[in-house]
Amino acid sequence: MASPAIAKLKKNTIDNDVLRIIRAGEAERWDAVEILRWAIGNFSPNLVLSCSFGAREGMVLLEMMHDIAPRPRVFTLDTGRIPQETYDLMDRVRDRYGVEIEVVFPRAADVEAMVRSEGLNLFYESVEKRQRCCRVRKVEPLRRYLAGVDAWVSGLRRDQNVTRSDVAKIEIDESHGGIAKINPIADWSEERVLDYVRDHNIPVNRLHGAGYPSVGCAPCSRAIGPGEDPRSGRWWWENAETRECGIHVGEEDQGSGI
Repeated sequence: MASPAIAKLKKNTIDNDVLRIIRAGEAERWDAVEILRWAIGNFSPNLVLSCSFGAREGMVLLEMMHDIAPRPRVFTLDTGRIPQETYDLMDRVRDRYGVEIEVVFPRAADVEAMVRSEGLNLFYESVEKRQRCCRVRKVEPLRRYLAGVDAWVSGLRRDQNVTRSDVAKIEIDESHGGIAKINPIADWSEERVLDYVRDHNIPVNRLHGAGYPSVGCAPCSRAIGPGEDPRSGRWWWENAETRECGIHVGEEDQGSGI
């Protein structure tokens, strides 16, 4: 398959040719590497990879992007509640790929105000309180960071959760100012991700080996048993329809996913 054409990008705007490709859904025919080549060609240096270091998908995309253009921009959200194993992986990534990880933190004043009024473990008390914690620690920092870029790459897959079944490979992210959102492996299965990690000897979070399919904040992540839905390891005390932090599914789209 021929590589998709690279259009020129106007400063701080999405070029009309790029918009046409996105709106026409042309990328649905492209594989992950083609999508990343297109994204790098159109949006660098204002293209960033969102990598939580708690999911294999982000590591797969980092490996792909590094092969296309060494030293891709990588950012992560440090909520202040992530486990040590995640920090360890971040340092391994710095050594292996030679990248500088752009670590984004929540505003200290917002965290302090929330904890004073609601306590340290408010997220267990209700969906609303858990959403407030995610909003303070993840959603607001992400919005603040993405205000300075033109496009971001995520590891969303359609079979991860009912809230993600319709995600496009490339879309306009209206909740973050109309920038482009690139989801190159949206149509991948979990098995394909695992195969890619194994075949390329990609470093991953040690907690995966302890039964954690997805690692976020330590209090909100757990190991799962045989046959359990992989997404049930996150916010397991809630039902599947609310297991989003608001980064990928917002209040405006599908109810309160924050």
